[in-house]
Amino acid sequence: MEDKRETITKAQLRLYDGALAIKQEAARDAKALKFMARSMVLATLPHSDPGDVPAWGRKNGGYSLLIQPGYVIDDNGNAQSIGIPFGVVPRLLLCWLTTEAVKTKEREIILGSSLTDFMKKIDMLPTGGKTGSITRLKNQSVKLFSSSISCVYDGENEFSKLTFPVTDKAYLWWDPKSPDQVSLWKSTVVLGKEFFDEIITRPVPIDFRALKALKGSPLLLDMYTWLTYRLSYLSKPTVVPWDSLAAQFGSDYARIEDFKANLKRCLKKVLVVYSDANVEPSKNGLLLKPSRTSVSIGVKF
Repeated sequence: MEDKRETITKAQLRLYDGALAIKQEAARDAKALKFMARSMVLATLPHSDPGDVPAWGRKNGGYSLLIQPGYVIDDNGNAQSIGIPFGVVPRLLLCWLTTEAVKTKEREIILGSSLTDFMKKIDMLPTGGKTGSITRLKNQSVKLFSSSISCVYDGENEFSKLTFPVTDKAYLWWDPKSPDQVSLWKSTVVLGKEFFDEIITRPVPIDFRALKALKGSPLLLDMYTWLTYRLSYLSKPTVVPWDSLAAQFGSDYARIEDFKANLKRCLKKVLVVYSDANVEPSKNGLLLKPSRTSVSIGVKF
């Protein structure tokens, strides 16, 4: 008889294994309770590299998130963009940083004694080369820690704006050629005060096992964290229009039909690890119904 596991991809195994673990044990008991910054759940980072642009943003109703890159001076004396963080890696970084801030109530966060040590914390396996995980982590860390974020709410009777650097200080003493080597100095970051205040005031609880199962795609991560937050306070059935979802999640798509098709595919995977989410596609958008949230809001360490 054919072994069915041989026909299942590693991504599918990761998805179903994660779902099984989530059903068997609560996030807190499994030490999988983590947090994301609410401002980064309402609108998110780009899925792919936006290129050399002065700023990049997404919109969720009246709320907008704008990300600006840091700059360095090149050999010709010109300002050169470090780039805007994108993809899965900065999302994992933000989850870990937010969780540490919530847990310690400190702006200064120690990343780890070695590069390998830190990569284990965010569930990344160290691999070398130009496209390896070590290079991607280093590049995305520098982009994220150098960037500034503006959160703007422009409503009918209200306007508010908050701009902050992700970090005030960052010291990365990592040697990509010797990832296991323990440095004489610990790699640390000091979160920007406004970002830190935002994190500890209203963090969004999530189950890190779900992130591990869905980390093959930034859209999967975004949908899971958003649904976890949105369904935590939903009191009546609500349809979120396709064009609103596209502005929030899919600004990288040229055609909304392509976005809708991909979102529907991703939703099926998200519902494997978040089976209590009462969500389904409709003609006009996603129909959200009151559901049990992925993890309990307000849970403390």
